[in-house]
Amino acid sequence: MTIDPIVLFFLLGLTAGLLRSDLRLPAAIYDFLTVVLLLGIGLKGGVELSRQSLGMLAPQMVAVVLMGVALPLLAYPVLRHAGRLKRPDAASIAAHYGSVSVGTYAVVAAYLASQRVAFEAYMPLFVVLLEVPAILVGVMLARGMTRSTQWAPLAHEVFLGKGVVLLTGGLIIGWIAGVDGVQSISGLFFDLFKGVLALFLLEMGLIVASQVADLRRYGLFLVGFAIVFPLFAAVIGAGLGWMLDLSLGGTVVLATLAASASYIAVPAAMRMTVPEANPALSLAASLGVTFPFNILVGIPLYHALARYFYRVGG
Repeated sequence: MTIDPIVLFFLLGLTAGLLRSDLRLPAAIYDFLTVVLLLGIGLKGGVELSRQSLGMLAPQMVAVVLMGVALPLLAYPVLRHAGRLKRPDAASIAAHYGSVSVGTYAVVAAYLASQRVAFEAYMPLFVVLLEVPAILVGVMLARGMTRSTQWAPLAHEVFLGKGVVLLTGGLIIGWIAGVDGVQSISGLFFDLFKGVLALFLLEMGLIVASQVADLRRYGLFLVGFAIVFPLFAAVIGAGLGWMLDLSLGGTVVLATLAASASYIAVPAAMRMTVPEANPALSLAASLGVTFPFNILVGIPLYHALARYFYRVGG
């Protein structure tokens, strides 16, 4: 079985980090790669949206948002009671696992392309929709709805954070410009997308290696949760994709999104709104375990899961 080169780039970064190599991408380069990935994903989705009726997509959009609300509510009691974590820590981790990983979405899109499996090109819209609900639920789980909740700063962090702005902005630009309008910039955002993703994953491998110490410190429960809960969430995502009559590829994407965990948008929001939560716990789980698990093992499993739903459901 051939391993996708982008996965090998991740393994290179992970190995280099574990061996304490001095390999590093400059911060400015990493930021640039992130911007290109987010805009590229948004543009692709926006171009497809220009061919669709938003009214036709509304039921799917509502269902996806409800999934984004349900996942952190399901994760929280497990973390709080089985894991015996403090309320702020349990709420923060639950929010990470209710939200999504843009990097994981980019990998599953590349994986499906290599497998020649088509999927609905408007799926980046679901990425945007899933960024927000889990953050709000996480804050409510940690704080409750009280007069002291600072909703204006929270809304600013959630809706105007870099990830949401770039994804949403790319969607809008692609939607307005359409297929012909984006041709002049397709060289950077479309043709070079997989190369940019490879460099991004190289850096992610280095970052994941830095989380190993935290995983050792916080024990087996966190590692187990970071593997088992994504598998459970993937079943929910695959089932929802099947019920929404998505294509096989679309169901794989939705299962992967459900199984992913945020490591960009949610940490920033939680740091501002729930400062007493320990960020090392959330990042060690989402970035140290779930992200590598998904791109190395999880995505092929979710592909098989989606095929099972379609085989059993007819």
